[in-house]
Amino acid sequence: MKQRRQPSLTRAMISARFPDSVKDDPGAHKQLTEEELSAWLDRILLEHDEGDLWLFGYGSLMWKPDLDFAESRPALLKGWHRRFCLWQWRWRGSRHHPGLMLALDRGGACRGVAYRIAAPRVREKVAKVWEREMGGNGYRPRWVNLTTMQGALRGLTFVVNHEGGRYAGRISDEIAADHIASACGEAGTSAEYLLETVLRCEELGIHDPFLWRLQELVAERMRTVDETR
Repeated sequence: MKQRRQPSLTRAMISARFPDSVKDDPGAHKQLTEEELSAWLDRILLEHDEGDLWLFGYGSLMWKPDLDFAESRPALLKGWHRRFCLWQWRWRGSRHHPGLMLALDRGGACRGVAYRIAAPRVREKVAKVWEREMGGNGYRPRWVNLTTMQGALRGLTFVVNHEGGRYAGRISDEIAADHIASACGEAGTSAEYLLETVLRCEELGIHDPFLWRLQELVAERMRTVDETR
């Protein structure tokens, strides 16, 4: 069995850098209302039949799905790649130290996890994740074609909202690392989000060079801060 690689970034490093909790700042992000979220979910489900629904996760949904699913499978999505391109001014960042979150942007390919949400009551089962992913208006829902070892699937995923103010564009890895290394919000740090994604990818046998390089850059920045104290 192939041994998993150990990232340079560690939970202990992150805890030492951010020992104190951060107060929530509800005004930092404009949230969609419950009515807006519900109406949008109704619209997207009009494109789904009455059977099971597959949901594709590529970031926190891989290690914290918060989802009542019947099955999960490693899956490949072509035409989209994961990138830290979504600003986070709340939860895992702040107005003074914005964090960055993963989203799917155009081009390339992405390996992640497909979750089967079993019928009936698909809408009820997906509602919590829908609110979590869509509430901050950073993503757009999209039906995509997925490839798995068991065959092709049609699934729902969340891609970046290019028209929204949270879209960071194609910033360099170095700039992304600067923000991730310094961002913390009431829900935790951007570095933790990165590390948990890297660890889950390792568990699944997914080697994402972009994520691996980024965690090394973030670790370097955290070590530099410790050395200057």
